[in-house]
Amino acid sequence: MTEFLFLRHGRTAGNLTGNYVGGRTNQPLCPAGEEALRAQSRDQRELLKADRLYVSPMLRCVQTAAILFPTLVPTPVEGFRECDFGAFENRNFQELGGDPRYQAWVDGNCAGPIPDGEHPDAFIARCRAAFAPLLAQDGGGRTALVVHGGTIMAILSGFARPEKPYFHYQVKNGGGYLCRAENGFLTILCSF
Repeated sequence: MTEFLFLRHGRTAGNLTGNYVGGRTNQPLCPAGEEALRAQSRDQRELLKADRLYVSPMLRCVQTAAILFPTLVPTPVEGFRECDFGAFENRNFQELGGDPRYQAWVDGNCAGPIPDGEHPDAFIARCRAAFAPLLAQDGGGRTALVVHGGTIMAILSGFARPEKPYFHYQVKNGGGYLCRAENGFLTILCSF
């Protein structure tokens, strides 16, 4: 039986200010984010055991993986990169408040096209396509994925059963889900 541990990377400076830190912004973890992850590695030792480790190639994910899984060599997966927020990238809702394109996107439940960015549907399809081969391998044990909040939402909204909408799977920095793979789908065992 295979388990998947989905973890969102630790906090960055952009996370602290509510910015859309996406696939263009390669921010490192901030000091508070590193400190929180070190505490987590002590407090959740049993949960953070894994046999294999996959990461988004973004610096914040690679750094998180190094703190939480120091003995595992991560395999970067380009398809796990966060959504490219285009014109909204590395800006927050206060900075974007006067932009009618941003207001239209928010009014559409953040599901429509992003100016100069990646369409949310394309992002979701990319993440699911990157995850599907991992789900198809029944290697047993536990596979950890250190990725982005959007990546977790994209994968779980497509593979978790019972089905839930994309935003149901929002998770804080350093949080995530432990799932069991069964018949090509995921059953959530716990969230943290």
